[in-house]
Amino acid sequence: MFERLGLFGLFLACLLSATIVPFSSEAIVAGALAVGYPSFLIVVVATLGNTTGGMISFYMGWLCKWEWLERWFHIKREKVERFRSHLDRYGVWAALLTWLPIVGDPLAIAMGFMRLNPWWTMLIMFCGKFLRYLATTYLLGLTGWF
Repeated sequence: MFERLGLFGLFLACLLSATIVPFSSEAIVAGALAVGYPSFLIVVVATLGNTTGGMISFYMGWLCKWEWLERWFHIKREKVERFRSHLDRYGVWAALLTWLPIVGDPLAIAMGFMRLNPWWTMLIMFCGKFLRYLATTYLLGLTGWF
């Protein structure tokens, strides 16, 4: 479905994969490479989409009530609270790890809950996600698949 939308589909897929929607953007990135889009353009679009999704998760933590997160998104308060000690130690630098599967989304939500600086969070989150997609496209190209 996303491949029919071209680069906009790549952006949407990467945005969704950075929210609490269980979805992997790597397959869409591989598809974009297979279609022949330039690698650097894929990296930029994927990074912008994934960072936007990560900031949606961040602002969910900033704005939402716990009852909403637990009822509608099945995110337990205990899971977010576990990140608190790490966030107290590393602060916004923890945003470099929001690209990680399973822990990245609750980490972004916890950062919002703790009201970390949104501009620094977004900048550092962007850098982490950029490096992720740069490595992904490089490794896919290195394997000879594209």
